[in-house]
Amino acid sequence: MSDTKDTGGNTGGRKPLTVSRKTSGTVKQSFSHGRSKQVVVETKKRRTVGPGGSEGSGSAPASAGGKAKGEATLEQKLKAIAAQRGITVAELIAQQKALAEQKNKQNARAKEIEKDKAAQERLRSEQERKLQEQKEREEAEARRKAEEEARKAAEAAEKERAERASKSSSSRAKADFQPASDGAPPVADDGGGRSKRGKGGRDDRNDRSRNEAPSRGGRGGDSRRRGKLTITSALGDDADRQRSLASVRRARERERERRGGGGDQREKVSVEVTLPETITLQDLAGRMNERVADVVKFMIQQGEMLRGNDIIDADTAELIAEEFGHTVKRVAESDVEIGLEGAEDDPKDLEPRPPIVTIMGHVDHGKTSLLDALRKTDVVSGEAGGITQHIGAYQVKLKSGERITFLDTPGHAAFTAMRARGATATDIAIIVVAADDSVMPQTIESINHAKAAGVPIIIAVNKSDLETANPDKVLTDLLQHDVQVESMGGETQAVAVSAKTGMGLDELTDAISLQAELLELKANPKRDADGIVVESQLDKGRGPVATVLVKRGTLKRGDIVVAGTQWGKVRALVDERGQQLKDAGPSQPVEVLGLDGAPDPGEAFVVVDTEARAREITDYRVRTKRQVAGKAGAAARASLDQLMTRLKEGAVETSELPVVVKGDVQGSVEAISQSLDKLSTEEVRARVIHGAVGGISESDVLLAKSSEAPIFAFNVRANKQARDLAEKEGVEIRYYSVIYDLIDDVKATLSGMLAPEKRETFIGYAEILEVFNITKVGKVAGCKISEGKVLRGCGVRLLRDDVVIHEGKLKTLKRFKDEVNEVTAGMECGMAFERYDDIRVGDKIECFQVEEIARTLD
Repeated sequence: MSDTKDTGGNTGGRKPLTVSRKTSGTVKQSFSHGRSKQVVVETKKRRTVGPGGSEGSGSAPASAGGKAKGEATLEQKLKAIAAQRGITVAELIAQQKALAEQKNKQNARAKEIEKDKAAQERLRSEQERKLQEQKEREEAEARRKAEEEARKAAEAAEKERAERASKSSSSRAKADFQPASDGAPPVADDGGGRSKRGKGGRDDRNDRSRNEAPSRGGRGGDSRRRGKLTITSALGDDADRQRSLASVRRARERERERRGGGGDQREKVSVEVTLPETITLQDLAGRMNERVADVVKFMIQQGEMLRGNDIIDADTAELIAEEFGHTVKRVAESDVEIGLEGAEDDPKDLEPRPPIVTIMGHVDHGKTSLLDALRKTDVVSGEAGGITQHIGAYQVKLKSGERITFLDTPGHAAFTAMRARGATATDIAIIVVAADDSVMPQTIESINHAKAAGVPIIIAVNKSDLETANPDKVLTDLLQHDVQVESMGGETQAVAVSAKTGMGLDELTDAISLQAELLELKANPKRDADGIVVESQLDKGRGPVATVLVKRGTLKRGDIVVAGTQWGKVRALVDERGQQLKDAGPSQPVEVLGLDGAPDPGEAFVVVDTEARAREITDYRVRTKRQVAGKAGAAARASLDQLMTRLKEGAVETSELPVVVKGDVQGSVEAISQSLDKLSTEEVRARVIHGAVGGISESDVLLAKSSEAPIFAFNVRANKQARDLAEKEGVEIRYYSVIYDLIDDVKATLSGMLAPEKRETFIGYAEILEVFNITKVGKVAGCKISEGKVLRGCGVRLLRDDVVIHEGKLKTLKRFKDEVNEVTAGMECGMAFERYDDIRVGDKIECFQVEEIARTLD
């Protein structure tokens, strides 16, 4: 037995629990109030390991001396290992640290490998789960089929049993029915030797309830209400219950999906997915023949919270498609225009076509008059101011039966873009030069456009019938611009003509025919048409009208045409004489009706097969045009750094004149916009916030009101509602019929917006002799005018040691006690500055005046 130890110091008379250090035996536990208890215990010895790795005996802790000894032993071992390896202890410790770090990296790599294995395991378990679900669905489908067959068999059995019951009841009704001899109620035999009493006897009721309860017919009609759900049928046999209509519909739907291969039962098929640069998840799922929910779920698993209508890039879409087991074909948005122009024509299908001739030259040199002489019509009277402001397209039939298509371009400087388009769309360029005016700026520009387009040139020296005409000077001046005519040993044809008298017109047409024969102009009229848009406008009665020039093929009514960002089905074809045409062949200019908008002049048009293709092409072009416009607008806006730089340099902020331009044709709007851009400078500029064809509407007035801009109307008018609204809102509408009148007005307005030029004029010097401090006035300088004069309110600079320390205005100029307007040299006066008092004796005052001079645009 063991005895207990009592350690003093416990409070309350309680004795602590003590255990002897024997390996086994019993101990006596002492408790409060004299209670005790004998307990069998077993003490296990602890194995201690010393610093050197050897086991210690006993369970007592190591002493401090042993610890120091272990550390010394460890240090000695480290020194021994280092000496063995030929390195220092520090190097050995560094090597051990490096090995530890390498081991940590290996452990981290092992953890990553384990993580990948876990992910693969999860994926494999997910696939197994899907296979298990599919197997369960198949088993459920098999059970459903079995239940369906069992139900059909039960229905057939029930039907057969009902027929037997009906036959049995009818046979019982016709059975031996004999009246009783003793006057009792008639008794009928039930075929089993038992008789039933009529008039509601007990046996009769019991037998009826036993025999007729399943039929629920009542009074012989046991099968009329079998389809009705009652408590009896609900609590009866399952074979007697009817399926609900919804259950039948669901079964039919599942059977239909199973037969059609739909739903989850269909087999996965790998398809080639065509991916544009950007695509929505919904569109991607449709191209992969996958459910949108599955694609969204996959993206959520990848950590991307996306919805079906969210847009992703092509790289992400390719990863998704490959994850679903499909192949990918990458395409760009611009691929919608591939093959738009069609295949090259077979030389066997080419036929001769009329030449396209563009008449170019300086303004008022007689281009349109020359064309009128050829057409025997008068077009000049229809042009305001006697100048051509629209590009016209006409076809002339010669006496020989040949046809020539003429394009008449404006000669004014504002219509540079029109002349450039005319040169690119033509086969031959006729440069009209007035014999009395010789070569002018637009003549040179027309020559450059023709050379850039690579088309042959014919020089028509017009007005040769005038007395002041000098054709030789014209031909000589052309040499300066690398145009050498045949009479001077060159290759360029030159013809002297007169639009007024008709002189030389035949020679001019012969020259055109000769040049066309040398060019061997041919086209295939049996293909789909394509060409160029010459002009476009909005007609109030006909809608958008585009004047087009057919280059190849034949344009027919009903064709689907794409012209720039507009498309439509050709509703009508009208020639320059206003006649309706069924089709238009190569080199023929026609007006096309049926587009959904007015296309930009110079745009190419082409016939496509379907409306869907037309919409796809125009949508892409609209997006591209919007992106280009956005980038141009962003580039036009000065950045913050540029603005700060201009402020530091003292540059004046640019003043803008917003304008709204409405014109009769798209070419006029384009010419006006370009002319206004050329008027812009660093200080002022005109900005066209909206330019379109057609009359002025209420929306144009509202836009001008919100932008505080005037409306410039070129050959168009405002309707009554727009006029009333403009008068109410105070919007100015200016009407023009000649383009350079509009440009002159804008130029004058921009000149008024220019900040006036400031010019400084020196007027005199003054020297401060004394400084007086006056109450309510401040410091006043007693000065003497040493040079020039001083005017009240003039500008002053305070000079101290020839250094300008202040610049401002003169507040007070007194002679004795009176305010004066002027003090001349040699006189004394009192002067005070505006909001400045730091003046000293000996300072000099420089007096000057600033004049403002109005500026104009060059």
